[in-house]
Amino acid sequence: MPRPLTGRLGLVSPFAILTCGAALACTVPDSGPVTAYGRLLRADALTVWMLLTVGAVACLACAANPAHLAHERTDEPAARRYLLLVHAFLAAMSAAVLAANLGVLWVAIEATTIVTAFLVGHRRTRASVEAAWKYVVICSAGIALAFLGTVLLYYAARQAGIPEADALDWQALRAHAGRLDPSVTRLATGLVVLGFGAKAGLAPLHAWLPDAHSQAPAPVSALMSGVLLSVAFAGLLRYKVIADTALGTGFTRTLLAGVAVLTLALATALLLAQRDYKRMLAYSSMEHMSLIALGTAVGSPLALSAVLLHVAGHGLAKTVAFCASGHIARLCGTTRIGRIRGLLAHSPCLGTAFGAAVVALLGLPPFGLFASELGIARAGFLSGPRWALAAALVLMLAAFAALAARTARMLLGPPPGEDDEEEPVPLGADAAAPLVAGLAACAALGVTTGPLTALLSEAGEIIGGR
Repeated sequence: MPRPLTGRLGLVSPFAILTCGAALACTVPDSGPVTAYGRLLRADALTVWMLLTVGAVACLACAANPAHLAHERTDEPAARRYLLLVHAFLAAMSAAVLAANLGVLWVAIEATTIVTAFLVGHRRTRASVEAAWKYVVICSAGIALAFLGTVLLYYAARQAGIPEADALDWQALRAHAGRLDPSVTRLATGLVVLGFGAKAGLAPLHAWLPDAHSQAPAPVSALMSGVLLSVAFAGLLRYKVIADTALGTGFTRTLLAGVAVLTLALATALLLAQRDYKRMLAYSSMEHMSLIALGTAVGSPLALSAVLLHVAGHGLAKTVAFCASGHIARLCGTTRIGRIRGLLAHSPCLGTAFGAAVVALLGLPPFGLFASELGIARAGFLSGPRWALAAALVLMLAAFAALAARTARMLLGPPPGEDDEEEPVPLGADAAAPLVAGLAACAALGVTTGPLTALLSEAGEIIGGR
């Protein structure tokens, strides 16, 4: 089959996810959640918001796949295997956000680990295979902890008299959480935060993230950073709702705030010393996931709505940044920051797209991350924990300076060793389209959520246990 046709067919499943999310967004806020397959799957407002995010990010990332495969000169069997794995990855993430049963949720998130391990090692170089093994080992350890936490929660449910068929059903656990044993629930919640936190890029099991994101193909890095981290955190949110009812909000608030500040401190320290722009973007993902965890710890309606807005804005901006980084690597032949100068002069369209994506990640207007970070900060100072927010603001300033300085070093000045009269390198319409679309969508979220406002509010209420 001709390569352009396979590239177009590769957009079918992302558009299907986005279309299903849009259809559900029109019905769920008014008609309530939709269940299927004996309540194993459930689409509520939180599910729909995550489906829309997965679909939007997947459309942008999969649109970049043909250029990646063409540059890599991938043979047909390898290209088919790569595209099949990408669609399996999207299916696993969709199953994770749709799961109404905590056991199905755990299986779906474990499936993302298995599939993405092969995608991280797609190039079959020594560095990519090493990154894939590191990813498998650390994330499998985290998933094992999450499995143990799920088993303990099942035990607490059975001890509380919940029927076996409903002992892992999220809705049943949420309704009867007040009857769960507090000690067992507290231990289960801690294990789940560590386990799913590993998949979400949170400390202390975060070490896989920079290696995997730097070695994976650019579209895969975009999917992993843009939505996989958020999908894993959305799974954690389901457990948080149960824990808040069983234990009160204080336990998860302290736990998530501590993990958020620790992750942000590590990400900032590593950003200050970073010399590789793909790893720089990976550490930026850690920074943003820590902000999402901090907003969840605050727990007010404003903070939770800002968290969900941050999930979508970060997914779009990081997808553009990683896809642009793939084009930069092809153009310059390196991922070292010190070897790239004058990108705006060398390729104006590519340099502008990468610079705008970094501006969005820095939380500057008019992009959606500006609104979400402002919402998290305002809610934190109103509701607490103020100590965590104060520490986060100081660390964010250092991370801001590091990311801005390294990006400016890449974009500004004349290209090294280039003739001043050499023509700029065009990006091409097919490569530029997903970058422009992603930036436009991220900017639109910064201005208004439009028809998604009711969905965003309802999803925030679900996280808050209301």
